[in-house]
Amino acid sequence: MSPPLMQIEPVVLRGNHVLLEPLQPGHTERFCQIGLEGDVFRWFPLAMTSPEHMRDYVAAALRDQAQGSALPFATVHRGLGQAVGSTRFMAIDRPNRRVEIGSTWIGKPWQRSAVNTEAKFLMLRHAFEVWGCLRVELKTDSLNAASRRAILRIGAQEEGTLRNHMLTAAGRVRHSVYFSVIQEEWPQVKARLERMLAEHGAPGQS
Repeated sequence: MSPPLMQIEPVVLRGNHVLLEPLQPGHTERFCQIGLEGDVFRWFPLAMTSPEHMRDYVAAALRDQAQGSALPFATVHRGLGQAVGSTRFMAIDRPNRRVEIGSTWIGKPWQRSAVNTEAKFLMLRHAFEVWGCLRVELKTDSLNAASRRAILRIGAQEEGTLRNHMLTAAGRVRHSVYFSVIQEEWPQVKARLERMLAEHGAPGQS
């Protein structure tokens, strides 16, 4: 008997350090405050340099959610009570129980903290333990060495590179490196992430 299809609907995912809450248009102003300075969006294929770009980014994410192909979140730092970035489930394939975690960004002050680690943990746990996913994908620009290391660090497996995968807003031809965690690997990856989060200490220390 086939398992029931994944129920894709807005949900709040709560951790010790972060809370992933459903993305809303009201998050746009905060995103502009923390995301439009520096090189936060250096590796995004989209242009992300103005409030108009940010409004379009949020609106497109919500359109994808309405169509059932994405579930976007604001990443809220629980100590601050404010959003510090965003992430989403995307490329949702309900019949094949497959999703991608992507379009992830975090404001500069909260990078290399527990924020991204716990957000990934919460999303992977939801995908495998609530939705019953068989596979969760992640991808990044082949030139983004820091992102590639971070994805490997959480225990995902590198699968290969899609050459000439997309054009960036600057006109560069981007190659994308794909990674995945599959259902059979989740217990080991879960334990790895739990150890990593324990090393960050209490929420006030992250």
